Amino acid sequence: MKLGAASSALVLTATILLMGAVPAAAADPAPGYWLVGSDAAVRAFGDASRSFGVNFDRRLNGRVVGAAVTPGAAGMWLVASDGGVFTVGGDARFFGSAAGQRLAAPIVGMAVTPDGGGYWLAGADGGVLTFGDAAFYGSAARLHLNAPIVGIARSPAGHGYELAAADGGVFTFGDATCWGCEALPTLNAPVVGIVQAPGDGYWLVAADGGVFAHGPHAPGPPAGANFFGSLGGRRLNAPVVGMTATPDAAGYWLVAADGGVFGFGDATFHGSAVATPSMSPFVAIVST
Repeated sequence: MKLGAASSALVLTATILLMGAVPAAAADPAPGYWLVGSDAAVRAFGDASRSFGVNFDRRLNGRVVGAAVTPGAAGMWLVASDGGVFTVGGDARFFGSAAGQRLAAPIVGMAVTPDGGGYWLAGADGGVLTFGDAAFYGSAARLHLNAPIVGIARSPAGHGYELAAADGGVFTFGDATCWGCEALPTLNAPVVGIVQAPGDGYWLVAADGGVFAHGPHAPGPPAGANFFGSLGGRRLNAPVVGMTATPDAAGYWLVAADGGVFGFGDATFHGSAVATPSMSPFVAIVST
C-alpha cells in the first residue's frame, strides 16, 4: 500500500525490531547484539558494549517497546509505549519525545535517520511522530486498519519508511518501496516486527518465529532481503518478539520474550538470556 504524505503533523514511528541466534562457526567474526527488556534492562552479547548497563536506573511511566542503535553502535535509544525516549551510551543524542502528550494509541517502535540525527516513533494506530532531522512523509493514522501497526523501518536512503501491521500488511511512505504490501493470508501467528535490508526489501517476523522476505533477493553489496530460515513449525517456550539483521544482511537473529536467541545465515550465536527468568520480558534485539 503506497500512500502520499499526509497534511497531519502527527507521526508516530516505530521500528523495532529484534531477533535471536543459533550457533555458527566458532571462527565466525559476526557482530554481537543487545537484548532489551520491557523495563529497559539491557544485556550485551559478543562484541556489544557492556557500558550500556544491565539495569536502567529510571522510573518508567510506560514499558519499553523498542530500541535502535546509533550509526556508530556506541549508543542506543529506547522507546516506551507512552512515547518516552531514553538515551543509553555515548553517542545517542536526545531530540525529544512524546512523553506527556495525549496519544491516540500507544507507541510500538522507532526508527533512526541514517546520520543518527533524528528518529521516528510509530503508534499502533499508524500515526508517526518525528524528532530531530527525521522528516514526516505521511502516516496511516487516518486509515481504517484491519490490524494494529507493530513496527516501523526506515528506507535505505532515509527519505521514507514502512509501517508493518500485525496481519502482515505494509504501508510505505516517501521513497520506501512496496514489496508485497498486502496482508499475508496464511499467518499462523501475528507479525511482530519489520526489518529493512540495506539493498532494499524487508523482512517481516511473526510471533511463532516465521520469517517472510520481501523485495529484491540480491546478494549485494548492498544485500537485499534474502531468506535464511525461520522457526516456523518449531515448538517455542515463548513467543518471538523481534528481529535484527547482521551488518552485511547475510543473516539475522530472532529473539523471544524469554531472552532466547536464534540465528540464521551468518548470524553467530553469542549467548541468550533464558537463564535469567527474574528479568522482565524482552522486547527487542539490536546488533552492533
